[in-house]
Amino acid sequence: MAMVIMTIIMAMETTTITTRKKPEAPEAQQALYRLLTWLSPAYPVGAYTYSHGLEAAVEAGSVAKRDGLIAYVSAALRLGAGRVDGALLVAAHRAMVKGDDKALDEVAALGAAWRGTAETALEAEAQGTAFTSVTLAAWPTPRFAAFAARHPRQLAHAVAFGAAAAEQGIAARDAAFAFLAAFAANLVSAGVRLVPLGQTDGQLAIAALQPAVAAATEAALTADLARLGTAAPMLDIFSLRHETQYTRLFRS
Repeated sequence: MAMVIMTIIMAMETTTITTRKKPEAPEAQQALYRLLTWLSPAYPVGAYTYSHGLEAAVEAGSVAKRDGLIAYVSAALRLGAGRVDGALLVAAHRAMVKGDDKALDEVAALGAAWRGTAETALEAEAQGTAFTSVTLAAWPTPRFAAFAARHPRQLAHAVAFGAAAAEQGIAARDAAFAFLAAFAANLVSAGVRLVPLGQTDGQLAIAALQPAVAAATEAALTADLARLGTAAPMLDIFSLRHETQYTRLFRS
C-alpha cells in the first residue's frame, strides 16, 4: 500500500512539473517593447503639450474637480476624438496587414480631414509627423517608409500609429487599447496641472477611465468608417475658445 501511494504522489509531482507555462516568445516581447516605447512619455511626439480643449474647459469652470475631468475625458473617448482615432487606427492597421495601399491612402485622407477645429487638426498632424519621423529612424520598414513618403507631414497620429503597429507585428486590439489609454492618461495629466489636482486624484481618474478605454477599443474594432462621426460639440466649442484664450499653457 505504501508503494502505491508513493507512486501516485510521484506521478502527480511529475505532472505539475511538465505543465509549467512556457516563456513568452521573443517576437511577442519585441512587439510589446515597441508598443510600450511608442506610448512612453519619452517618445518625442510632444503629447504633453496638448490639452484637447481641456484648458478652455477649466478656464470656463466646466472642469473643476476630479469627477469633471473624468467626464470630459470619457466624452472624448466615447464620442469625440477617441472614437474617430480608434477607428482610423484599426482601419490603417488592417489595410497595412492586407497590403492594400489604396485603402491605406484613403484612411490617411480621412485622418487628415476628420477634425473639428484647427487646434485638434494641429494636435493630430503634428504628433503624427513626429511619430513618423522618429519611428522611421528607430524601427524602419520599407512599406511604412513608402506610406509616409506618399503623405509627407500629413499623417494623423492614429493613422501612422496603426500602420506602424501592423508592420511591427502588434495586434490591432492591443495597439488601439494602448493608444486610447495613452490618450486618456495624457488628458488626465493635463487636468492635474490645470485644475489643479493632486497626483493621487490623477491616478484615481485614470483607474476610473479604464471601462471607457475598453469600450472605445471595442467600438474601434467594429467601426464602419462610412458611418463614423462624433457627438461631442462642447469639446469642439472648448477647442475653438482655446484658439483665442489669452493665457495658455497648451497648444490645444
